[in-house]
Amino acid sequence: MIQPKIAFATYGVHKDGLLDPLGKPFVDEEIVRNAANSLEQAGLQLVKHGTVIATKQEALECMRAYKHREDVDGLLLFTGTWVWASHMIAAIRDYAMAGKAVALWTVPGSQGWRPVGGLVLHGALEEIGLAHRSVYGDCDDPDTVGRITAYFRAACMKNRLNLTTAGAFGGRGMGQTCGAADPSQWMKMFGIDIDSRDTTQLLETARSIPASEVFRARAEIQPLFSDPIPGGEVADRSIRLYLAIRKIMDREGWDLYTIQSFPGLAAEYSATCFAQSMMLENGVATSTLGDFNTLLTVKLLTDLSTERVYYGDLQHIDKATKEIKIIGDGACPPSLAGERGPAGFAEHGIPTEGEAGGLAVSLVCKPGQGVLARLGRRDGRFEMIVARCSVFEPAPDEIEKRRQECGIPFWPHAFVTVDCDIERLIAAWGNEYAVLGYGAHLYDDLAAFCELTGIDSLAL
Repeated sequence: MIQPKIAFATYGVHKDGLLDPLGKPFVDEEIVRNAANSLEQAGLQLVKHGTVIATKQEALECMRAYKHREDVDGLLLFTGTWVWASHMIAAIRDYAMAGKAVALWTVPGSQGWRPVGGLVLHGALEEIGLAHRSVYGDCDDPDTVGRITAYFRAACMKNRLNLTTAGAFGGRGMGQTCGAADPSQWMKMFGIDIDSRDTTQLLETARSIPASEVFRARAEIQPLFSDPIPGGEVADRSIRLYLAIRKIMDREGWDLYTIQSFPGLAAEYSATCFAQSMMLENGVATSTLGDFNTLLTVKLLTDLSTERVYYGDLQHIDKATKEIKIIGDGACPPSLAGERGPAGFAEHGIPTEGEAGGLAVSLVCKPGQGVLARLGRRDGRFEMIVARCSVFEPAPDEIEKRRQECGIPFWPHAFVTVDCDIERLIAAWGNEYAVLGYGAHLYDDLAAFCELTGIDSLAL
């Protein structure tokens, strides 16, 4: 999970111990300390600015100190007391031109006149159309702290995507229209370059991997599974394909990738599902069928969560119970296995989608709270659909029956209950795939990411 680093600066004209007529300091240092501590306890790293900002020169010195620091993801301006907005606005605007996030935080309270300082600066930024988040709430309020941490995690995510490269092995799989990407749009929106290689290089690399390297990989992989890794050439090809993808990604400098899978590789050499599973387990964002929208969704959830991410077909929806089954064609990180469906192995098993065969992962995902999400485009414009969900494991006496319902019981299953208007979800969902991320905070993180990048957010 990413841990943002932000600059924390207090502002207010009545500072340096200046007392109000009743003898109390306008800037309450205890409140400032408590605010900083609450953010650090919530997972933010703070770079604390030593000067309370009151003048134009102090504002300029603060903003210049952090504008081009690559290790600082954004700036939090904490209200100490009231302020002349004209002393702050130009320097903040200049700072924001570097693409860094700005947030304001005002702690309630009549003493110190903090709401005045918070509202006047918020209004000034609104007047000039400078994107920011203004938060009003106490240091010990989880919702208040959560709004700030979500915003800066999203800012860190936005910064992290800039200057990255998304690779593609092969072209569009299974005629995916709702996963195609416009490289210019990706560069404009996210700063991501899209590169590609055909699968010839991947096949040559896989075939050239020595048996000794496959043997070592087997030893590294085995602890993740409850069953022994099958022997034989089919399993070895699956492992070789996984190792080959790693090698090419390292060589080409790719940060995330998508792969055509079939037609092509799955018929000529090996199904890609095991390689996909292991790359997800390694924390590398990936997707199948050349589906770039799923790829970026996986990237966001992988970096924002403490758990690995599962993408698969949104295979069944029960409108009455709001239960959804997500079943991927053999690709799932084994660490997501629950107690009742431990991670094991299966054959890919579908001749029309992989005549060459290959290892598949078999499991039932563990319980937890999280989100179902999917980035897509509506008439060419990006939108993010996200719904809160609970993952559950069926009862021991029902689990095998539930897995057989789809006709392919050996593929990985996630049983999910969504907390949303199910009709709105069905109407809005724009693809066969759903991406499952663990962590209740992801709902707010994705909403903040959309706010920062100009994506239309459909938070159900």
